[in-house]
Amino acid sequence: MFIDEAIIYVKAGKGGDGIVHFRREKYVPFGGPDGGDGGKGGDVILEVNPMLNTLYHFRQKKTFKAQDGAPGGKQNMTGKSGEDLVIEVPPGTLVYNADSGELLGDLTQKGQRLVVARGGRGGRGNTHFATPVRQAPRIAEKGEPAEEIRLRLELKLIADVGIVGVPNAGKSTLLAKVTNAKPKIAPYPFTTLEPNLGVVVLDDDLTFTMADVPGLIEGAHKGVGLGVDFLKHVQRTKVLIHLLDGLSDDIVADFHQINAEMALFDPYLSKKPQVVAINKIDLPEVREKAESARKELIKHSQLDKVWLISALSGENVHQLLYQVADLLQSVPKEESLGEEIPVYRVDKDPREFEIFETPEGWRVVGEAIERAAAMTYWEYPQSVRRFQKILQALGVEEGLRKAGVQEGDTVLIGDFELEWVE
Repeated sequence: MFIDEAIIYVKAGKGGDGIVHFRREKYVPFGGPDGGDGGKGGDVILEVNPMLNTLYHFRQKKTFKAQDGAPGGKQNMTGKSGEDLVIEVPPGTLVYNADSGELLGDLTQKGQRLVVARGGRGGRGNTHFATPVRQAPRIAEKGEPAEEIRLRLELKLIADVGIVGVPNAGKSTLLAKVTNAKPKIAPYPFTTLEPNLGVVVLDDDLTFTMADVPGLIEGAHKGVGLGVDFLKHVQRTKVLIHLLDGLSDDIVADFHQINAEMALFDPYLSKKPQVVAINKIDLPEVREKAESARKELIKHSQLDKVWLISALSGENVHQLLYQVADLLQSVPKEESLGEEIPVYRVDKDPREFEIFETPEGWRVVGEAIERAAAMTYWEYPQSVRRFQKILQALGVEEGLRKAGVQEGDTVLIGDFELEWVE
């Protein structure tokens, strides 16, 4: 089964908690702080595996979570970092933020990686908070919360050559004839409901991949018929075989219609190199009509050559494939992307916050303040006082006063419920 879209939820690992601990040894009754830092949480990474060709495996599993970092230990021991979670995807996978629609990455090369969620850093142990004045700090940080995101994965089939044409032009028959692919074939429109991929072997040193794209009809760029669902697969190809149905009432009109649909979907498609062929010349009623259409296409469509072939019998197919191979050699190779791509994020100051009045109390929303709340040990008074200083430094305290907060009001930050005290 060919699955070309999936929505998954990924969550990186939370950072391990730093700890409050003091050195305790014989003859050292007042040892200093030695609480270790927590380990970093694992990242979630997408990696291209060329052995995959669909997103089908995401139908079975849609939630992925990396390992959390371990808490710190005594004697300044740092907790173990969480293992990264690597999720394999097929080449040609586009990665979007499912909620915002933002494109995060385009994965095309073997082994290419995209970090989609970064693990939280480990919280600092109380060793970091010792000062000449405060020599026994009961302050530490909890691990940083993990990034989480809903992703929409979209697969655009990667093939060197794409076969396009109206329904029932013989695209699947041609693919089956020249490759080891086994597409479903029948004499009615839209037999092909999903792209099929095969490998053409002309000789030991000359091979390329080929895909038949389900038949296009008028209005395909708007989603009519199978439309946009499969036009996107043509975007990845380097060369197109434009296969025309020799039994059509108007072969020339079919040629212009398909080119128009591709150009309306993506103007770049009309610039792709094309090899044009009229199929089914094994049928007596087609050969004469095909010859007339071939001459008209060459005269009025700026084509140097139009092939007359039979995908069923193989007539002229081999010669056509060698022209395709020559065109492939002339197409510039795309520059390879780096092995690992960071997640693209729109620049936004994490210190920004908003304050809302709700039936439950005053809700403070902001990346930095919510992260600080999640990393606070509320059971330690010194940690609470440190959080109060963060409120002042970020301007949250002043913002709440301007909003009208009163003594005893409830203030909600992240998952925490606090009471306002002047």
